[in-house]
Amino acid sequence: MFYLDPDSPLSLQGQLRQKIVEAIMVGSLAPGRRLPSSRKLASQLGVARNTVVLAYQQLMDEGYLLTRERSGIFVNEEVLVRRVSYQPVSRGESSSSIDWGRRLRQVPESEAFQASPDWQRYPYPFIDGYFDQALFPVHEWREASRLALGVGEVNAWSRYRGDADDPLLLEAIRTRLLPGRGIQVADEQIIVLPGIHAARALLARLLTARGDTLAVEDPGSPEWRSLLLERGARLDFRPVDGEGMEPPVAGPHTLFVVTPSHQLPTGITMSMSRRQEILARAAELDALVIEDDHAAETNYLGQPHPALQSMDSSGRVVYLSSLAQVLASSLQLAFIVAPVEVVQAARRLRRILFGTPPRNNQRTMAYFLSLGHYDSFHRRLDAVFRSRWLALRDALNHYLPSLVVTAPSQGGTALWVNGPEWLDARVLAREAGRRGVLLEPVGHYYHTASHPENCFRLGLTSLDESQVRAGVAALAAVIRDLSKSHAETLDSARGERVSGALLRSRLAGAELHFTTVYGDPASIRLHQDGSMTGQAGYAGEDSDRGVWWVEDEFWLRRWEQWSYGKTLALYVVIDGNQIKWFDRDRQLVDAAHIQWPPPQS
Repeated sequence: MFYLDPDSPLSLQGQLRQKIVEAIMVGSLAPGRRLPSSRKLASQLGVARNTVVLAYQQLMDEGYLLTRERSGIFVNEEVLVRRVSYQPVSRGESSSSIDWGRRLRQVPESEAFQASPDWQRYPYPFIDGYFDQALFPVHEWREASRLALGVGEVNAWSRYRGDADDPLLLEAIRTRLLPGRGIQVADEQIIVLPGIHAARALLARLLTARGDTLAVEDPGSPEWRSLLLERGARLDFRPVDGEGMEPPVAGPHTLFVVTPSHQLPTGITMSMSRRQEILARAAELDALVIEDDHAAETNYLGQPHPALQSMDSSGRVVYLSSLAQVLASSLQLAFIVAPVEVVQAARRLRRILFGTPPRNNQRTMAYFLSLGHYDSFHRRLDAVFRSRWLALRDALNHYLPSLVVTAPSQGGTALWVNGPEWLDARVLAREAGRRGVLLEPVGHYYHTASHPENCFRLGLTSLDESQVRAGVAALAAVIRDLSKSHAETLDSARGERVSGALLRSRLAGAELHFTTVYGDPASIRLHQDGSMTGQAGYAGEDSDRGVWWVEDEFWLRRWEQWSYGKTLALYVVIDGNQIKWFDRDRQLVDAAHIQWPPPQS
């Protein structure tokens, strides 16, 4: 009669109740129909009799079923009395009298990246913004929820307050979240929105008008681009360099939209000098600034920078952010910090567009913050993402040192990767997906079809650190397969192939200089006794020791920590002052500049 799914998140009793109610409402169980006895139905379904008894009892309490003495259990005939009965009319697609193509306003196509719905089934999902379930703070969130659902609390937050947000949440945002970004404001300068997307849509409508000239990042957020174009604004697409968005040289501009903490999509953190330049240029042009802090700055290589809003002395910066992305993706709460006049107008507009976010969610989040759960959760999250981020950099540097380079990022949850010029990231994404690796091509972040085709993003919110190395190794295999008709091989390499005793004599005492995939300078000194020392970073902060030797055609090396301590056997070609390494498959692995030892007198 019914099928109960043992893998369903609902209990067997809950599933049974759900199935019976559904059958009654669609007419499969007609009013007055007798149901099987609890013993018989339990036998048919292969469940305990008590499961059926409890389900029947709950449905009788709710009025769906009733019992008749010595007759059994029946569908209550009163259940459907007040429901409208109708027979659906079947219409063909062409029989409608309404020309919907003329009536509907044109809605722009969504340019946002969408991962495969079954992304969790892939072994290596390098996609940003999708989260593995292990990250959610279940126990802490349940405690906050229990407190928010106490009788006194329900009476408090369920009272109608017009446009007001939960005062406990406003206080928690003001005292717990914003000080970490250097922002000090009053409760009246904060408004809560149902998610970061709603916050962006509200600000686009509130602060822009048809014909306004706005400065936006390129590459940049496709969501912001669509929202602002829909408003009829003229967009000045500003390039992004290693310091963030370049400010416009001249006006007229009424608004700048920037993502300074971790630029979307490159992940670049805006420098302090560029932040000051943005604020100065906005003041010169009398422009407002929207600071989209979609992912509060997580700087793994240094101290975080203060928010633009905290540096602004003229009140022209409007700040928006969401709570931790792991929470925000399911809870959908974001907030805006702005002058009181802006917040008051935003509340009026919110009333029309979205209404106030559910106050039970607001109160739960208030407790989650005030109990210290958010701070401890964010510290754990930062530690997890930092480990994943460093693991991803190390894996790229080990498996793809000659083929990719990353943008100069200092943190965040994704790396922007520049592949070789011949690479088409869309082809790479397709071929990598067939081997279980998901990645994000980046064409949708640019405003024109003319953009670098060789770039892609690797996110780290969706897979465990233990998966990173194997995932990058699988990605490297795809790129090397695609490179066979483009990249230099041992057989086509320019220069002199060197091996044996000659190779040892040429390299002993030499110093090799190169750049890591993440842009740091690095060097290796090959000592006469077969040992080697390496340094990486602008201050040589990353160092290691190892050994090198020669066997027949191969030059071999093994570090204590770098390259996972693995022994690597490589063919060597020397081309002038450049050394090139090729693997056993005769594919180019890496290259470096040789600084020869001074001649002995």
